[in-house]
This record gives sequence, structure tokens and C-alpha cells, in this order.
Amino acid sequence: MILSFWIANQKVESLQKVLHRYDIVVIAVSSPILIGLYRDGMLLEDVSQEGMCSDVLLPALKNLIEIYEINSIIYARGPGSYMAIKIAYVTLKTIEVVKGIVLKGCSAFLFNGNNPIKAMGNLYFVKEKETIITKKMDKIEKTSFVLPKSIQELDIDDDATPLYLLPAV
Repeated sequence: MILSFWIANQKVESLQKVLHRYDIVVIAVSSPILIGLYRDGMLLEDVSQEGMCSDVLLPALKNLIEIYEINSIIYARGPGSYMAIKIAYVTLKTIEVVKGIVLKGCSAFLFNGNNPIKAMGNLYFVKEKETIITKKMDKIEKTSFVLPKSIQELDIDDDATPLYLLPAV
């Protein structure tokens, strides 16, 4: 009796996971790396991992992909840390190929209120209208990135290629 109840409960949970649309948002342009699980476009769960993208991204994603039926992964494709963007793209593109989960991209500025994003040294990426430039800034507070409560209004690109903007040296 207990076993049959447990089996029925597992079937209901599995059915619920399939009936809902699950998406993942990844912000890996700086530390901490933020990952959001969205059900039907609304934030359901969030993960914040300090450390290098190469060390923390895949283990954090692995758990979500094993538990939920993921439809798409949306990631901040830049600007930001060149190495973090590259590692995130290669990792997420591999997941797309192996698991068949659609990979999409969007601007990192969508997650920090269009504030400057650290490039290197005292250079920052700044969005002026529709153009992204680098500017030298002496004092800037660290920009915080935030997962949105909903992905309904995000300007998502079907193009997932990284936005590599290297500042002039």
C-alpha cells in the first residue's frame, strides 16, 4: 500500500514537471554566477555560486537538468569577463548539443539596470543608447547582477553567440 502510494506520487510529480515549461537563466559574466530556474516564465528557484565559471557552472546546472525537463537556457552573452563568457558559452552549447536544450542569449545589461560592467583595470563597458563602448572610470561601485522575477519581458536573442567586446589596450 505504501509502495503503491509512493509510485503514484512519483508519477504525479513527473507529470507536473512535464506539464510545466521550465527554463534556466545563467548570468556568468562575473562572480557570483547566478542561475535561475523558471517555471512558466516565473522565477521558481535561484542559485548563487561564488567562484570561477569553470569550477561552478556545470555542477550547478547538472542538478537542475537532472531534476527538471528544461526547454531552454538563456544566458547573459556579454559584455563582461571574456573568459567567463567563453567558458559559459562552450559549456551551455555542449549541453544544447548533447541534451537538445535550446540555447538563447541576451545582454548582460538586462540584469544590472544598464549600469557599467567591469572590463579590465579601470575600463568599464557602458551602454549608450544601442551602442556598447568602453570607458575609463576611476571610481565605480561593483555592479550587482539580479535574476528577474519573470522572463516574459526579457529581450531574448535566438543568437546565442558570445558578445565579445574587448577594450582597446
